[in-house]
Amino acid sequence: MIKVLVIDDSALVRKLLTKELGKQKDIEVVGAAINPYVARKKIAELKPDVLTLDLEMPRMDGLSFLSKVMKHHPMPVVVVSSLTPKNSENALTALRLGAVDVICKPGSAYSTKEISQKIIKAVRAASKANVKSGSRKLQKSKEPVQINNNGNEKARLKQTTKKLIAVGASTGGTKALEEILPSLPPRLPGMVIVQHMPPVFTKSFAERLDTVCRVNVKEAEDGDWIQPGQILIAPGNYHMLVQKKGAKYYTKIKQGPPVHHHRPSVDVMFNSVADAAGVNATGVILTGMGSDGAKGLKKMRDQGAHTIGQNEDTCVVYGMPKKAYEMDAVAETLPLTKIAAAIVERTKEKVV
Repeated sequence: MIKVLVIDDSALVRKLLTKELGKQKDIEVVGAAINPYVARKKIAELKPDVLTLDLEMPRMDGLSFLSKVMKHHPMPVVVVSSLTPKNSENALTALRLGAVDVICKPGSAYSTKEISQKIIKAVRAASKANVKSGSRKLQKSKEPVQINNNGNEKARLKQTTKKLIAVGASTGGTKALEEILPSLPPRLPGMVIVQHMPPVFTKSFAERLDTVCRVNVKEAEDGDWIQPGQILIAPGNYHMLVQKKGAKYYTKIKQGPPVHHHRPSVDVMFNSVADAAGVNATGVILTGMGSDGAKGLKKMRDQGAHTIGQNEDTCVVYGMPKKAYEMDAVAETLPLTKIAAAIVERTKEKVV
C-alpha cells in the first residue's frame, strides 16, 4: 500500500486528489495539509511514502518547502501545479530540487479523468523512485565531450542530415537530460527528444536548456528541419514524428490518441525514426516508469540503428529502459555519466 499525503491550500483540490487516489486498491491517502507547516507535522506523524505538493501556498511556498524536505528528509514528491508560464519555471526548479514528477492541476489543460490517470501513475512511479538529496545547478558542463580528430585540426564533423539521434525519457528524465545535453559538442547531428511533460512546461524546459547547451535547443514545431547542431523537444500534449524528405529530416507535430497514456509518446517518435532514418539513427531510452519507447526502440534496432539504454543504478525509475532491455531493444546499457560520450562516438564523422 502506497501512503500519500496531499499538500494543497485549495480544499477543492485536496478533496479531488484524495477521492481519486483513494479509489485505487494500492494507494491510501493518509492525510491532507493546507500548508507546509501542517505538512511537516503530518509527515512526522503519518510517515507517508509519497507527497503531492502545490507550489503556491500561504506562509511558505512549495519550492522552499521542497528544498527543506530534500535536504533533511528526502522522499518522493509529485508536484501538482497550475498551468502557467510562471508555474512552469517553478515546476522545472522543483524537478531540479528533487521532485519526481509534475502534474497539471485539474482544469489547467486536461479533464478531471485525464488528471486522475496522470496523478495515479505519477504516485505509483514516485513510490518506486530512487530519490537522492540535494540539487544540481544547471550550467554548462566544465568537461564537455571532446571530438577526437587524431591531431588533425582541420578535421570537423560533417554537417550531414544522414545521421539522427532520438531520445525518450519520462520520470526523472529532466535531470538526466540536464546532465547529458550540456556536454554535447556544437556540431552534433540533429536530435529529437520526447520527454513526458505537460504543455507549456516543454517550452520552458527547452528555453532553459538552450541557455546552457552548446547546441541550439527549442520546442519543436510542425515542419521543423532537424538540422545538425540543434535539439528539438516534442511539445506537451502533441505527438512528434520524424519524416524524411530528400536528404533531410523534418518533424511532424500532431494530436491523435495517447499511446501508453502519453502524448507525446516515445514509441510514436521511435517508430517514425526507424522508418525515416534506419541504420543512420541512434536511439537512447532514459529513466521512466512504464513501457513507452520499448517497442519503438526495438524497431529501431531491427532496422540497424544503434540503441542505448540507461542502467538501473542511475535511473530514478528503472521502468522504460528495463522493458526495452527485456525486449532485446537495447544494444548498449550505460550509466548516465557515459551516455553523452557514447552518443558522440556513434555519430561522429570526420572530413578526410
